[in-house]
Amino acid sequence: MAEETRRRKADHIKICLDEKAQAKLATTGFEDIHFVHKSLPEIDKQKIDLSTCLFGHKFNAPIIVGAMTGGTAEAEKINANIAHAVENLGLGMGVGSQRAAIENPKLAETFSIARKKAPRAFLIANIGGVQLVNGYGAKEVRKAVDMIGADAVAIHLNALQETVQPNGQTNFEGVLAKICEIASELYVPVIVKETGSGIAAEEAKKLEAAGVKAIDVGGLGGTSFAAVEYYRTEKEEHSVQRFLGEAFWDWGIPTAASTAEVTQTVKVPVIASGGMRNGTDAAKALSIGACLTSFSQPILQTAVKSAAETENLLALIIEELRNVMFLVGTKNVEQLRQTPLVVTGKTRKWLKDRGFNIEGYARRGAL
Repeated sequence: MAEETRRRKADHIKICLDEKAQAKLATTGFEDIHFVHKSLPEIDKQKIDLSTCLFGHKFNAPIIVGAMTGGTAEAEKINANIAHAVENLGLGMGVGSQRAAIENPKLAETFSIARKKAPRAFLIANIGGVQLVNGYGAKEVRKAVDMIGADAVAIHLNALQETVQPNGQTNFEGVLAKICEIASELYVPVIVKETGSGIAAEEAKKLEAAGVKAIDVGGLGGTSFAAVEYYRTEKEEHSVQRFLGEAFWDWGIPTAASTAEVTQTVKVPVIASGGMRNGTDAAKALSIGACLTSFSQPILQTAVKSAAETENLLALIIEELRNVMFLVGTKNVEQLRQTPLVVTGKTRKWLKDRGFNIEGYARRGAL
């Protein structure tokens, strides 16, 4: 079992580095969100404050690197490079599912390297929700947290991936109750995150009621794990799984719509992830209520090379975010959440059809 998990993790890295595993026709929806330019910004760009806080931890910018990997030699290098970058920039990061290291403790170093390289950064441990209804409990989650000295733990939901993956675990019955149990017993905040299909308002309400302290929407528009599993089974005799991978390649709730739904529904902090590609995407996500934005695939591209390239890319994303804030006249992240927006296209229709407030975005700061 442990060796199978390790091979799967290695496959995921290789496939996710290939742009072909991205959504085909679906998009994040951020292209439908537009800022109103301020020709009189009346602020000093150099004085813009990008800092924010979550769970009492200060981030120099509202950006983290999302959970990606662990369990292989290459994964250890990737996690080390990311950790080095987020430590220097005062950000945060998540590690990939720690199931491999729980099954085989010899692999723990591929995850714990993150804390060694980032002693002060905000680190998020990671365990699968489906594992909680298939044998895992608070004991295993604590192991994941302790393994990296985590500040929080993410329970990831990946129903789409499991149903496409050969021999995937598709028994999710009772997962919400298990999440509630873990949230009540654990000594660090529990975050629930999706892995590319988004979270709807209805599920967000249930998660908040279960005691979850933050929600990471993990929306549609970036890496498709249906596509990842499609490529993993391409040369194997799993014709049904290949069929499902292609059929559900673009399945889910676009990231912008999911972020808007959840932020308008719950009071717990919301993290926007899923196809985040640049500082403008981050600014748009923050403007519709996200507390943090999470980047994965672009950072993976640099993390396989070096810590320096990873740090440079994150610094460029931060600078782009700063420029957007300057051009809409906002001095800090809280003001960015109040800047006027115009929502158009499919995202506008989605939110309107689902009964969410659209006009309030445009009326912000109205004379």
